[in-house]
Amino acid sequence: MSLSRRIEEHLKMLLEQGDAIEVRRSELAETFNCVPSQINYVLSTRFTHTQGYLVESRRGGGGYLRIVKLFWDTNSDATLKEIYKEMDIGIAQREAEGVLKRFCEEEYLTKREYNMLKAVVSRGTLAIELPERDYIRAKIMQAVIMFLCRNDYK
Repeated sequence: MSLSRRIEEHLKMLLEQGDAIEVRRSELAETFNCVPSQINYVLSTRFTHTQGYLVESRRGGGGYLRIVKLFWDTNSDATLKEIYKEMDIGIAQREAEGVLKRFCEEEYLTKREYNMLKAVVSRGTLAIELPERDYIRAKIMQAVIMFLCRNDYK
């Protein structure tokens, strides 16, 4: 079994005990007798958003990594994962508002959160030219989806 596969399996085993883990990159590298960049490689290729993970890096105090397992909604017509992927190149204001409205209807968002996010993604707030505006709006919407898929913020 490859080193990358062993590191991946170790981290996934730790994640089975909860929705999120905190590990030190240096300790992992020492455990697997590898360089920290090998850990970075595993995280960037096997713990991605589309694979259902969020990796947060905390600098200082030993440099912890926080790995969060995301929970995509599989009961709706279009899963959050599919919606997330569709936004990769950008999303228009009307489409973003439609997604937010659906999240509100399905009670992922409160009415207040819906209105707040609607204001955040509006063309008046994102006062930059196309296509950059749609790209930035998509990144904001993807961040919202990532947050909705986290169980460690309940």
